[in-house]
Amino acid sequence: MSEEAKILVVDDEERIRRLLKLYLSREGYEIEEAADGQEALSMSLATDYDAILLDLMLPEMDGVEVCTKLREQKATPVIMLTAKGEESNRVQGFEVGADDYIVKPFSPREVVLRVKALLRRSSATKFLKTESDSHDVLVYPHLSIDKDAHRVLADDTEVNLTPKEYELLYYLAKTPDKVFDREELLKEVWEYEFFGDLRTVDTHVKRLREKLNKVSEDAAKMIVTVWGVGYKFEVNE
Repeated sequence: MSEEAKILVVDDEERIRRLLKLYLSREGYEIEEAADGQEALSMSLATDYDAILLDLMLPEMDGVEVCTKLREQKATPVIMLTAKGEESNRVQGFEVGADDYIVKPFSPREVVLRVKALLRRSSATKFLKTESDSHDVLVYPHLSIDKDAHRVLADDTEVNLTPKEYELLYYLAKTPDKVFDREELLKEVWEYEFFGDLRTVDTHVKRLREKLNKVSEDAAKMIVTVWGVGYKFEVNE
């Protein structure tokens, strides 16, 4: 991702927008701001941002609704900012397609690290989709994952996953039967070690299983919990 990456910062508090703009601008990013949900949605649909920092509690339209409507048209990476640390709020954000979340009050350095990780993943994905010479598809009974097209089929039915749910599934599926602990998944899929909440992994696995299960129970069962350790992708012939 080039240092000219364009980021939309959405928060109704000018102080927070100014702080985030200060730190992110130092990294060479181009920052635009929105103070309410309606403005944020209009800007995010009109402009192809590389990432959006989106507050949950906003006037006019809250962050969940903004993300829901955005996901109907775009897959722009979204980090949700929330003063509510309860799991239900995080789950709600993930359900509508947020890629990550940060709980207020936060360290500006943490935000910078999260944004860098998100942009690295997004950049790598775009490269794979446009430059790959071979068509990389993982095919298992009941499930196939087309890496280049970011397409997942469970029993021949397409499953609509968020970018982060897709990355988590692909990472597990490319090494069947290998057990990954939560710390490793945070490091490899989310690309951060120091600020990660292990429940982020659990929440994404839960959502991933639920989406697969709606289409194929057999596909959902391939994501196995290894109690006390983490998760693995198990293939049953």
